[in-house]
Amino acid sequence: RRRSHLVTMNRMPPRPPPGLLRFGCCGSMINPATDPVGIEIVEELASQGFDYIELSLRDLAALPEPALTALVARVRATGLICEVCNNFFPPEIRLTGRAANFPAALRYARHALAVAARLGVSVVVFGSAGARNVPARFSHAEAWTQLRSLLMALGPLAQLEGITLAIEHLQRGESNILNTVAESWRMEQEVAHPNVRLLVDSYHLLQENEDPAILTRAVSAIAHVHVARGRDRVFPDEPDAALSAFFAALVAGGYDGRCSIEANTRNFSAEAPRALQLCCDLALPNPVEPAAMRSELTTKNTK
Repeated sequence: RRRSHLVTMNRMPPRPPPGLLRFGCCGSMINPATDPVGIEIVEELASQGFDYIELSLRDLAALPEPALTALVARVRATGLICEVCNNFFPPEIRLTGRAANFPAALRYARHALAVAARLGVSVVVFGSAGARNVPARFSHAEAWTQLRSLLMALGPLAQLEGITLAIEHLQRGESNILNTVAESWRMEQEVAHPNVRLLVDSYHLLQENEDPAILTRAVSAIAHVHVARGRDRVFPDEPDAALSAFFAALVAGGYDGRCSIEANTRNFSAEAPRALQLCCDLALPNPVEPAAMRSELTTKNTK
């Protein structure tokens, strides 16, 4: 396990028991304008005790070979692995509607998955709102069938590279299809391929007002998790009731995979260690009550 050198913390985060959650961060959310791949935080993530980094696959897949080779070496030098990639498809590759181009999508996917495999990726997130969104005046049912057919074709390609695809539910402000965990779970069941599973995201769950209890029921289908705090989608560096309920449902179901912070930040260096601490606390079978929440409860009880 990592976290042997959390230099900015006064104490080590309580680690979940062996075999439970491991924590990473989505680098592409930190400085998207200047670092769309998300690589610039990798050394700092390692020094803070994170377990892995999550990078943007559509941007990795566009790198020229020398730049990709250098990036692979840079990640390896930190001792971390890019275990997960988000942002599978670029928006110009249409996946639904009359302009959907499955041969082009599959050609791109073969290349992108091969790039991911070079980095040691285990999970690729299928969100890709720009590529999958249903065009106006196009049948939603037909778009669903298109995505199902695509995922049924992608499963074997991912399997060849030792990668699992994770269908991401996206709130209606970002996408007009697969908006809830329930819908994505239904798609996963219809695809019925062992390398096509689910991602669950605390922000999108909150935006859709979906009951976190579904996480406990769907846990066997969950391949990956994203977290953020509140509707502003910021780093979870302070106690939050919705996030606590999200983690409680995962723990109740016995989830034992990866969890990436996918969030906005104004001060990554300060917020990331606090967010790691809080997530480690919440992932324990008997969660450590965050200090700020304890203080708040004590104040209320003494009034």
